[in-house]
Amino acid sequence: MKIWIDADAAPREVKELVFRSSKRLGIEVTLVANQSIWLPPGGRLINAVTVRDGANVADQYIVDHAAVGDVAITADIPLAAQLVAKQVFVLDPRGEVYDDRNIGSRLGARDLLDAARGAGMPISGPRPYGQRERIEFASALDRILTRAIKLRDQALKLAEPKLTSPDESTR
Repeated sequence: MKIWIDADAAPREVKELVFRSSKRLGIEVTLVANQSIWLPPGGRLINAVTVRDGANVADQYIVDHAAVGDVAITADIPLAAQLVAKQVFVLDPRGEVYDDRNIGSRLGARDLLDAARGAGMPISGPRPYGQRERIEFASALDRILTRAIKLRDQALKLAEPKLTSPDESTR
């Protein structure tokens, strides 16, 4: 299990919360961006991948490398849709969890707003990132990591070889 961060636009507070969770739970974190990223000193489980410039290159890297049961943090709805399809847990920096029940409507709303912007309609952006968003994200991150860890532990338990007792092997 790994945590992926679409790091180009992730708020510093989000990264810091993830770094603390990584240290506490022993989970590897990979930040992916189009530019160099600062990493905390001593963060042995935290690494960064810098991809070359180009539209959606960082997104494609995450899609190509994320696996079932991983956790991804992104505000990019099309990226979230691709990751949900791969059975990756997806969370946005404001604490919204994307899953197969809501990603279709979120993608539709995003496309509608994108079309409105393209037609010249004034569309306001998201509210500033503040304490409320940080709290929502921290709470959602804890819930998602708990679910992901349970899923990982169940998969590991199923993959363990069944040991037979000496009595059973002679039957």
